[in-house]
Amino acid sequence: MKKFLTLLLTSIIIISCDVPEKITLTKLEGSPKYDSSKLKLNELNYSDDKYNFSFEVENYELGAQTLNNSKLANSAKGQHIHFILNNAPYSAHYSGNFSKKLEEDNNVILAFLSRSYHESVKNSNAYYFSQIGDGEKVDLGKEYLFYSRPKGVYKGIDTEKLLLDFYLINTKISSTGNKVKVTIQNSEFIIDEWVPYYIEGLPKGEIAIKLELINSEGVLIDSPFNPSYRTVTLE
Repeated sequence: MKKFLTLLLTSIIIISCDVPEKITLTKLEGSPKYDSSKLKLNELNYSDDKYNFSFEVENYELGAQTLNNSKLANSAKGQHIHFILNNAPYSAHYSGNFSKKLEEDNNVILAFLSRSYHESVKNSNAYYFSQIGDGEKVDLGKEYLFYSRPKGVYKGIDTEKLLLDFYLINTKISSTGNKVKVTIQNSEFIIDEWVPYYIEGLPKGEIAIKLELINSEGVLIDSPFNPSYRTVTLE
């Protein structure tokens, strides 16, 4: 009997270890609002094969640590600007003045203020959206979804909660209107509120993420960079 119970307990442990943890999305709440923060492009010029950007920031301190209890991956360099080119992974800038070497074709640019733990500031004055270059222009009046987080490689405690964050231009999402469909591995979620989220329950290894801006009927909206695909790695 004792031997039987031991074998049974061992089997239960093995079965439990084989059950994958469920991937979940939970709203991230309690972040400072920064409703009056502003990002403005003061100057843009071209020299030495580079575009030189000069942004002015109001009511927001680049380089400061954001007060939070988010327990998310955090930049030791503090608050910054996320600079996104053609919906590729962003580059982080801790000063309003920086240079970028861009392709000669048309380049769609989105820049927005970011908290130190990479959550975007979503007020209507906290971003810059434009296009530059000699290629064929796109319609900037369309509805846009830009991918922001998660990004890169996560290690240790940073693998427990990942930030899911994106940026919307010329559109809103709601229970009766447009929505964002999120696919993480094989788990699907429909988001109807533009807020940041925690992703939890992820396995170690490479994680595939897809974001889609869809209409009220669930149909993919015809817009540049829609959908977005990314992979991140948890070690």
